[in-house]
Amino acid sequence: MTKMTYAVAIDRAIAGDIDEEVIERLEALKGQLAKRGSKAGPTKAQKEGLALKERILAMLEGDEDGLTATEVATAMGVTCQKVSPQLTRLVEEGKLVKEKEGKKVRFKAV
Repeated sequence: MTKMTYAVAIDRAIAGDIDEEVIERLEALKGQLAKRGSKAGPTKAQKEGLALKERILAMLEGDEDGLTATEVATAMGVTCQKVSPQLTRLVEEGKLVKEKEGKKVRFKAV
């Protein structure tokens, strides 16, 4: 008799050969998958990104003319590479408006 692995249990269930041993093994797999999915929370970088988005939004709400990505990055003391994705996400969420003035792109709060 072969060892009842998850793969063997799935193969037997697909073939319609379901017994108590297969059900036990599939329930164990289901539990593992549920645990794996419940641990997933925001990563450190994602948390930093959310905090940065909030700071950017607060900064731009007080500015009527809007700011470029470089101006926002300089004012916050971070790189433009960290600010640009957050500005894009805020535009996609409808919280900022992107306006092109010649070669410059300015971001304004809605």
